[in-house]
Amino acid sequence: MKILMVLTSHDRLGDTGKKTGFWLEEFAAPYYAFKDAGVDITLASPAGGQPPLDPGSDAEDAQSDDTRRFKADAEAQQALANTRKLVDLDASEYDAVFYPGGHGPLWDLAEDQASIDLIETFWRAGKPVGAVCHAPGVLRHVHDGDKPLVDGRRVTGFSNSEEAAVGLTDIVPFLVEDELARLGGKYAKGDDWSSFVQVDGRLVTGQNPASSVASAEALLKLLA
Repeated sequence: MKILMVLTSHDRLGDTGKKTGFWLEEFAAPYYAFKDAGVDITLASPAGGQPPLDPGSDAEDAQSDDTRRFKADAEAQQALANTRKLVDLDASEYDAVFYPGGHGPLWDLAEDQASIDLIETFWRAGKPVGAVCHAPGVLRHVHDGDKPLVDGRRVTGFSNSEEAAVGLTDIVPFLVEDELARLGGKYAKGDDWSSFVQVDGRLVTGQNPASSVASAEALLKLLA
């Protein structure tokens, strides 16, 4: 079984002068859920190479067993430092695709045509698509035929209240909750910072970092 994990290459938090990127827990937790299930994992990003890490996700209070495992895993660090370029990938080589979050994807992956095409190819082929936290925002331009992929489907993602709690409501290019709803998605959420996952057919979305493991496990269940 082969799963493609797609990470952001974007490292600027709007015009704040601060850094962003991918959120470590949202990468590490699914990575090890897949790895421990015997999955062959390929990592990719728009620019290739080392994706930028959101410094907030590297803080001591953001650590988990999975992030600590990653920091002691030279093989995983080497794989992350050498992600493949999205434009070079063939969706037919993989059984599913999964997008970790962090704020970075709202700027690059949400607008990246190679990413949009890739997700649409996976979907047409009947393969599962997963995304957690801010990463459901990468679906904003993805279509299923002549309508948005999320239209009429149960979805979740980083909530407006969670974005307000981190003080970035006016910084991000769009709010994930509002955008999914605007596109016709049946958005739902759990309590802030608690694990909450929506599965609708082959589409798996998780609300926040705490949803990372459950999102990955839901994707694996679809592949079982």
